[in-house]
Amino acid sequence: MNWKRFLAFIKKEFIHIWRDKRSLIILIGMPIIQMTLFGYAITNEIKNVDIAILDKSKDITSERLVSEILSSGYFRLDSYLQSDKEIEQKFKQGKIKLALIIENQFDNKLKTMKSATVQIVTDASDANTANTLINYITAIVSNFNRELNGTNNPIFNISIASKMRYNPELRSVYFFVPGLISVILMLISALMTSISITREKELGNMELLLVSPVQSLQIIIAKVLPYTILAMINAITVILAGYYVFGVPVLGNIIFLLSECLLYILTSLSLGILISTKSNTQQAAFMVSLVGLMLPTIILSGYIFPIENMPLVLQWISNIIPAKWFLIIIRDIMLKGSDISYVWKETLILVGFTIFFVLLSVKNYKERLQ
Repeated sequence: MNWKRFLAFIKKEFIHIWRDKRSLIILIGMPIIQMTLFGYAITNEIKNVDIAILDKSKDITSERLVSEILSSGYFRLDSYLQSDKEIEQKFKQGKIKLALIIENQFDNKLKTMKSATVQIVTDASDANTANTLINYITAIVSNFNRELNGTNNPIFNISIASKMRYNPELRSVYFFVPGLISVILMLISALMTSISITREKELGNMELLLVSPVQSLQIIIAKVLPYTILAMINAITVILAGYYVFGVPVLGNIIFLLSECLLYILTSLSLGILISTKSNTQQAAFMVSLVGLMLPTIILSGYIFPIENMPLVLQWISNIIPAKWFLIIIRDIMLKGSDISYVWKETLILVGFTIFFVLLSVKNYKERLQ
C-alpha cells in the first residue's frame, strides 16, 4: 500500500469537509444542538408553575400555608381569586396550571374540629404535569401539617381534595394526540414542500417553469396546493381517530378547529418555501428542515416536555416555534372548548409568522434572480 497516497486522500477529504461549511455545521453543530436541547429540555423537575389562590378564610393559618407553598420554589403566584367562577376563566386563558382553594374558617375549623380541607384544581390536559403538581402540593401540605402538630401526636389534620379539569381520568392520549397533529402537519407541509421545490431547482426545472407562460405565483400555488390538501386530510384523520378510537374529546367548534389547522398548515408551507429559497439541494433542504423544524417542534413546542421546566433561554427560543402556539390553540379547542376570544393572541402570532415567512421568501427569491 502506498501510504503517502493514502494519507493524501485522507487530507483531501478533510480539506473538502472544511471547505463545505454546511457539512461542517451539520457534523459539529448537530451533536451540540441535540445535546443542549435534550440535556436541558428533558427533565421531570417542575419549577415556577403559575398558580391562582382562592383563600376564602384569609386568616393567619391559611396565610402561613400559602406562604409555605409559594416559598417552595415550585410555584409562582399568578393572582388571588375572589370567587370560584374565576378559576375556569384562568384555565382557559392558559395563565395557570393549578388553583388552590382554602375553605372558609380554615383556622377556626382546625382549632375546633381539628380538621380542615384544602382543594386543588389542576389543568389535567397534561396528565403527567398535573399528577406531579398534586404530589408537590400534597408533600408541602403534609410538611405544614407536621409543623402545626409539632412533637405531639397528630392533633390537627389538613385533608386534600383534588379535582382534575379537562382530563379527569389522566389519560396521556389527551396530551399526545394534539401534539401528533402539529408534528404531522409540519412534516407534510414544511419538510415536503421545501424538498419538492428544491428538487425542481436541483434538476434545473425551476428556470424552465419561470420562463413558461404560467405566472410564478401560480407555479408556487400549484406546488403547495397538493400538500395543503394532504395535510388537511391527515389532520382530519388524526382528529377522527383520536375521537373514535382513543376517546379524545373535541369540545370546541369543529369548523373553528379545522380553520386553525389550515392556518398552521399555511404557516408551515410558507416556512417550507423559505427553506427552499436558501437550499440548493434536496439533501440540504432535508437537513435544514430536520434540524431546524422537526427537533424544535418535538422538543421546544410543549409537545412532550413542559416549556415551564426549561431554562429561561430555551423558553425565549420556544416563542419563535410556530408549533408552540398551534399546540396551545388546538389543546384549548379540543380539551377546553375554547373559542377565538381565548386564543386570538396565538392565532395572530401564527398569522404574523405566515406573513413574515412569505415576505422573507419573496425577498430571497428576488435576490437569487438578480
